[in-house]
Amino acid sequence: MITRRQFIKAGVIGGAALAAAGLFYSRGLKEAPVAAVSPGLTFENRPVIAAIVPAILAGALPESGEARKKAIAQTVDGVGIAIAGLSASAQKELEELFTLLSIAPMRMLLAGVWPRWEEASPAQIAAFLQGWRGSRLELLRSAYAALHDLVLGAWYGTPDNWEAIGYPGPPEML
Repeated sequence: MITRRQFIKAGVIGGAALAAAGLFYSRGLKEAPVAAVSPGLTFENRPVIAAIVPAILAGALPESGEARKKAIAQTVDGVGIAIAGLSASAQKELEELFTLLSIAPMRMLLAGVWPRWEEASPAQIAAFLQGWRGSRLELLRSAYAALHDLVLGAWYGTPDNWEAIGYPGPPEML
């Protein structure tokens, strides 16, 4: 009889295989760039994070314009830095999550988001996040918690955002 652990491992391996196949298919079997745009994030992962940031930081981001774009880009970079500081196993798990969310069929199946991340509406992304937050599956709830904590950590880890929460910054060294 198959154990729960074996089932989960098979699912992760199968998902990774689908992710790899999807990447090759979407690139027309061309060599994919693997260089990271920022530490911890690849070029393919950035749209996923950039779409999730406004949903998690609703109300905290500037309303519109260049300030909003800059704040989102800065937060995405901060998420990359945070991921780079995690253990190798945690980085691998997050890479697998982002890869699955980057592939259209898996994005549709796991998140229920049909358009590409760049074209998805804030309501669609918020619904996907709320679905994961309240899911019966522990795996989806923990994935939501990871995304939530990474985004909030990146946002409030930036000194420009400390004033909004009344944090004066770290104490001065004497």
